[in-house]
Amino acid sequence: MSIDPSRRHFLTFLAGSPLLAAAGLDESVFSRLLQASDGPRTRLDDTALQLAQQIRTAGEALDVFDFEPVAKQNIPVAHWGYLATGTDDDATIQANRQGFDRWAMRPRRLIDVSRLDTSVSWFGTKYPTPIIVNPLGSQKAFNPLGEIATARAAKTKDHLMVLSTVATTSIEDAIEARGGPVWFQLYHQSDWAVTKQMVKRVEKAGAPAIAFTVDLLGGSNRETMIREARKDTRTCTKCHLGGAPLPGVSGRVDDRDNRRKPNLVGYQKATPIPEVGTPTWEFIDRLKQSTSMKVLIKGIVTAEDADLAVKHGVDGLFVSNHGGRAENSHRATITSLPEVLLGTERRIPVICDGGFRRGTDVFKAMALGATSIGIGRPYIWGLGAFGQEGVEAVLGLLRKEFEVAMKQSGTRSLADITLKHITPA
Repeated sequence: MSIDPSRRHFLTFLAGSPLLAAAGLDESVFSRLLQASDGPRTRLDDTALQLAQQIRTAGEALDVFDFEPVAKQNIPVAHWGYLATGTDDDATIQANRQGFDRWAMRPRRLIDVSRLDTSVSWFGTKYPTPIIVNPLGSQKAFNPLGEIATARAAKTKDHLMVLSTVATTSIEDAIEARGGPVWFQLYHQSDWAVTKQMVKRVEKAGAPAIAFTVDLLGGSNRETMIREARKDTRTCTKCHLGGAPLPGVSGRVDDRDNRRKPNLVGYQKATPIPEVGTPTWEFIDRLKQSTSMKVLIKGIVTAEDADLAVKHGVDGLFVSNHGGRAENSHRATITSLPEVLLGTERRIPVICDGGFRRGTDVFKAMALGATSIGIGRPYIWGLGAFGQEGVEAVLGLLRKEFEVAMKQSGTRSLADITLKHITPA
């Protein structure tokens, strides 16, 4: 098919536009495309059309995916690599999404679903939705306000929020912006004396719960992040030692440069208590003894570990593979969820995260027995695209889709959602 005049006019305009450089596209490719008269549409032609079709406001979005290309255009390439990366070949990110396809819905009819109750209670606090704003570090890499914008969106929509140890906002400021409880996701430090001070600080700030992340104790091989960072030619000495814009290189918390990580600084010098090796279940016992906050573990994916968690008095679990950023297991968290629930014997609440993009995804996890679900990348797409308004729009879209799924299934409350409402695809 020949390139029609309107498309040729648009490509000509784009070839001379600053948008070309901003999008990281090669001018020579556009020149070749403009010279072509026949043949199939090229991948670059699709890219040009996608640029023209991007949403211009948060309100134009039809689903959370609409925010991704806008965010990618706005966010520096190295920072985008940090957000998008998995581990090794990123196959577990894909597996998380494909896991939802293994379950199909069983709609029910002629049930009055004019009124829904989607509320859930967490340690004495009631939320109108089971969708949790999960921890994701370095959010000022995606928007100048970072976690402050996210916390304000969580306040507006009344969602439970969990703040990362490596957030670019302190736990105190996040709780103030949220105007209510914020949980804290903990990465242990090599010195228990520092970890203990951090835990005490979080508790004093008013956090009711702490979630210790265990899926990165062995590190991760983040190839996509490193490849994308090589494309970034900026010098970023204000944020990174050496100037290379490469956040989160190792996949583990370290102390190389914490200038933009307020939760990792400001602690008193104390007699060091070095950790010997990586944490074991003994660390969980020690953590529980050090605080009155609820203690959850984030990163459990097997029945054996779920059972051990209950035996060690853990207050809840996150079934998680860090959004595909931890081990490259090729196993979806939605696939791990039933096994973990079997290990807990429903004695403690369980949150599932990893790949949630649709309201039907949320519904399937609730049908399998999750207490709540967590989202990460989607709300960051909203943040990178339109700031706080984008985060609010992402949360609103997911809630709307989830409510439609509930109504189609004849379920009027979270308790009504059971295994009877899904079936193996």
